[in-house]
Amino acid sequence: MPQPAGPLPAPLPPNLRSLPESPTDRRVPVRVVPKPRPGVTLPQRIWRASPVEPSALTVDIESDSRLPAPGNALPDGLVATASRGDIAAAWYTAPTTRYGHAVLGDAIEAGGLRIRTRDGDILDYSLPETEVFEDRAPRLADLDADGTTEIVTIRSSLREGAAVTVYGLRDGAIKYLASTAFIGTPNRWLNIAGIARFRGGPGQEIVHVRTPHIGGTLIFHAFESGRLVAVARQFGYSNHASGSPEMRLSAIADVNADGRADLALPRADRMGLRIVTLGAGGIRPIAAVPLPAQIDKAIAVQDTGRNAAFLVGLTDGQVLRIGRNRYDPSELREK
Repeated sequence: MPQPAGPLPAPLPPNLRSLPESPTDRRVPVRVVPKPRPGVTLPQRIWRASPVEPSALTVDIESDSRLPAPGNALPDGLVATASRGDIAAAWYTAPTTRYGHAVLGDAIEAGGLRIRTRDGDILDYSLPETEVFEDRAPRLADLDADGTTEIVTIRSSLREGAAVTVYGLRDGAIKYLASTAFIGTPNRWLNIAGIARFRGGPGQEIVHVRTPHIGGTLIFHAFESGRLVAVARQFGYSNHASGSPEMRLSAIADVNADGRADLALPRADRMGLRIVTLGAGGIRPIAAVPLPAQIDKAIAVQDTGRNAAFLVGLTDGQVLRIGRNRYDPSELREK
């Protein structure tokens, strides 16, 4: 009897089985399916990346509905708006070249912050000469569910790099409220990935990637008792291509219908999309989908819940839809 050409592959654990994959199928399964108990069918679906023709897109993955910042603003600055709360709009002002990092494509950063209150008043805040806003637009959110709006920014020290800093409207003026520590080294940056109810409570958490170009760490902060408190962190992520003005390499959706926001963003080399959730035990993976090229465009959400899907654009020009693949339940029956 002829002998096998090489050692046989190790068998899968008894509770797992692999799914067959066509050599010509460009979609890659990202996790194995638990083997069902005898007589039980599991209607489980696997996250996959599938090519999308640009003509079939229902959303523009690069569109941005924010208006350009007016007046003495950043050349590429944008206006953040809120439909409720005490602050109606916010944008960056006082362009400056005092910090030459150019992480967003040019060496022009902001030295000031301007808001329009719900009553229509215009208020300004100026940073010291040792700092800039290394950002394109502030973010407006009621972080602690108290009915007032916080302004979330990326503030950089010329000597110590970036920090997440929160401001608010107090006694008719813009006031500093809280901040993370600066990274500690000049020309070290972070990018905010989103603000949402990641823990499912009344407040919203801020999530950012610290140093997204050199081994990024994903960090969630809650605004509690006037402080930014880190609640979870995990290494191995990115949400920005160095030198690009595009900061939206992340997306938020409740993909498992549990009432809590989940986060999709690139892995550290941007050659794959990771989907994670924030649970009691920290950051937990939902899916990790490898890709044929780097993500370099804004990530769009197509749907939420069990039908959730994300659109990603790659450096090679491809657009991929990343969502759960629907399987025939008969494929999962016990033989």
